[in-house]
Amino acid sequence: MEETLVERGKSSAAPIIFILVAAFHFLSRYIELNKKKKGSMNATNVQLRAEIKQLLKEASTLSQPSTFAQAAKLRRMAAAKEKELVKNQEMQKTDVKSSYDTQEKIIKISNIFVYVVLIIWFWRMPVATISEELVQPFGKMLSWRAGGALKDHVMVGIIPWLIVSARVNRFICRKVLK
Repeated sequence: MEETLVERGKSSAAPIIFILVAAFHFLSRYIELNKKKKGSMNATNVQLRAEIKQLLKEASTLSQPSTFAQAAKLRRMAAAKEKELVKNQEMQKTDVKSSYDTQEKIIKISNIFVYVVLIIWFWRMPVATISEELVQPFGKMLSWRAGGALKDHVMVGIIPWLIVSARVNRFICRKVLK
């Protein structure tokens, strides 16, 4: 009995599964943040904003009644540039969204595939062993579908380990990648 505990203690399945889940969470969070960043700035958009700002500045300096027509013309030009800017931003947003949507779908599908493979592989096998004192009220939940207990140790099943790993990694990703 003691020998099997030592063998199970040497198992590296739990950290590998944790790292694998972390990789998927960090990758999806990274793509999500890049999607937001790429949609906001572009060289033509920056140039249009500068032109709009300059036109409005020139129009505000022309405040005399004799220069009213020229100021109105500058304001109309600025409004036309604003419409062009909005149109460019919408086109850019749809392009960025479509390119990142396919990447997100691929990551979600591969994530589900890896979870299913891990569940099938470790079904009814413990992923790790933890001292029963550390998980006193939750021992039975953690050992779900992993077998019984081994002399003051709780066997952790794959499904509870995936749930815990996913929650912890989601929390870490939100704190690290802002």
